[in-house]
Amino acid sequence: MQVVLLTAGEGTRMRPLTESLPKPMLPVADRPLVAHGADAAVDAGASELVLVVGYEAEAVREYFGEEYRGVPVEYAVQEEQLGTAHAVQCASEHLDGPFVVLNGDDLYDRASVDALLSAEGPAVGTYRVDDPTSYGVFEVEDGVVTGIVEKPTDPPTDLVNVGLYRFPAEAREWLDVPLSERGEHEITDVLSKVIAERSVTTVGVERWLGCGRPWELLEANEWKVGELDRDIRGDVHERADLRGPVVVEEGATVDAGVVVEGPALIRSGAEVGPNAYVRGATLLAEDTHVGNGVEIKNSVVMEGTHVPHLSYVGDSVLGRDVNFGAGTKVANLRHDGESVRFTVKGDRVSTGRRKFGVVAGDGVKTGINTSLNPGVRLSAGATTNPGESVTRDR
Repeated sequence: MQVVLLTAGEGTRMRPLTESLPKPMLPVADRPLVAHGADAAVDAGASELVLVVGYEAEAVREYFGEEYRGVPVEYAVQEEQLGTAHAVQCASEHLDGPFVVLNGDDLYDRASVDALLSAEGPAVGTYRVDDPTSYGVFEVEDGVVTGIVEKPTDPPTDLVNVGLYRFPAEAREWLDVPLSERGEHEITDVLSKVIAERSVTTVGVERWLGCGRPWELLEANEWKVGELDRDIRGDVHERADLRGPVVVEEGATVDAGVVVEGPALIRSGAEVGPNAYVRGATLLAEDTHVGNGVEIKNSVVMEGTHVPHLSYVGDSVLGRDVNFGAGTKVANLRHDGESVRFTVKGDRVSTGRRKFGVVAGDGVKTGINTSLNPGVRLSAGATTNPGESVTRDR
């Protein structure tokens, strides 16, 4: 079974983290986001992966190459991001039978992907939510899908569309659908044609996360770092204290006086300590440095980033090659009980999280004793002055 992974989008809602890196290549535990879907597909018996690439395509190509875990990889280029049906149409020349489509920026439990690939005939992944009014909702009779309704005020079921499809070979000829009201060629219009022509069954998805915004990247890491088993292969000082499911990869260094409370992942080339405190589903990516008197809590610290002295980082995402000056403090809690808000495509929206710190793009540098308010967004290359209190995006 061929599996198409959609990885071409710009990920504008994930800014500033995607200013030079495609969203599917953002780190989630020990691999890029899209690799979790690819691994699930390979484990389920995929015969070939077809990755649809566009924005910053070379990063995807470099990671997957021509073969991934023994499975051949093909690439289809989507020059313009004109919707999900258009993305699959770009891949159609590589398809020669029934095929599966996965969103490259979503996470699914592996059993659901396996069930989809094992299904007999066309199928869709369905996920139950309490309030389906903001989703595409399936109409279902006796386990067979009879329709799909977008964002209904009166949903027919609580089963929503999560971008997990098994299409028949004939669907290759049905990909040229008209533009929708939002100016895209929608894969749900292709699905409607399949529903009209074939019997489409449902595959219940136990766990799913659409990873479109920075706080959802935190949630993705909470999920996947939380699944790791304790594994200590790096250089750990005898006076370090590693508690619970902590992974220290070969080539990582943990110095004296460090306390790490799992789940936590410290990747190859990372240096922690002395006298640092790491806790709460934290990812310290390759070649990061967390120094003396630093506390990192429930955060994603991306490759090459340094937090070297006397700083606090909580519930935050730090991009690549960030440097926090000594004494930089991240505030991550609203005292009024409300959720922290963050800027997405120019609008301040709720993260749904009472605790959420900052999002720093690649190359951000803070001066010593900088204070950063909850929900602050620092664009790639932004700087702060010594002693500055930053309350607004920059």
